[in-house]
Amino acid sequence: MKIALLGYGKMGKIIEKIAHDRKHEIVLKIDYSNLDELTEENLQKADVAIEFSTPSTVLGNIEKCFKAGVPVVVGTTGWHHEIAQIKEQCEYHGGSLIHATNFSVGVNIFFHVNKILARLMNNYPYYDVQVEEIHHTQKLDSPSGTAITIAEGIIENLDSKKEWKNVLVSDDKPDDEVVATNEVLIESLRIENVPGTHTVIYDSEIDTIEFKHTAHNRNGFALGAVLAAEWVKDKKGFYSVEDMFDFNK
Repeated sequence: MKIALLGYGKMGKIIEKIAHDRKHEIVLKIDYSNLDELTEENLQKADVAIEFSTPSTVLGNIEKCFKAGVPVVVGTTGWHHEIAQIKEQCEYHGGSLIHATNFSVGVNIFFHVNKILARLMNNYPYYDVQVEEIHHTQKLDSPSGTAITIAEGIIENLDSKKEWKNVLVSDDKPDDEVVATNEVLIESLRIENVPGTHTVIYDSEIDTIEFKHTAHNRNGFALGAVLAAEWVKDKKGFYSVEDMFDFNK
């Protein structure tokens, strides 16, 4: 399979290595130094594109893939408020897209179990719930897309919660935010060299239940993106990573 990498930072380089290990070929690598090479002609040299750029460039990159007729795997976060518009574009161009806030196999297992746990906790209303996410200091968005997916999974399945609220915790800013009873608090912390840790915390006066996923490195995210490229290569349509894993079988 021939792959175009749209975004060639730390994640792009890890994706490149894993793609090579799986016998794929990288035919295009785009970063800020060669944006002029992101053309329909160059994209069409690839069987699929993997997009890990920035929130400011992702929408334009997706549109270029649609116009080139190249399936695209989107791992960039911070654009999901535009998801209805992008789905419409995908359908208009007869394109192919699969998106996720996190392509890691382990994280997607975590997402699935999180929903089951939230449904179970409807029977125990004396527990309150919050989400904590920790990432490296270079992460641009807060909360993480993964934390948002976790919170939305809780909201979909726990009757007492209707929306989420984010607080970015830092040493020079005390955590004094007031959270409504129908809100899921997402606490975001930024610490050097942390690939990503997400914890769902159910707390009561009696005890605390913690459900946690800890990434040891970025390899899981990158492998999941390559698996998604293999999965979407010969498909048409607009997909989320849940369609690929389909834990409900």
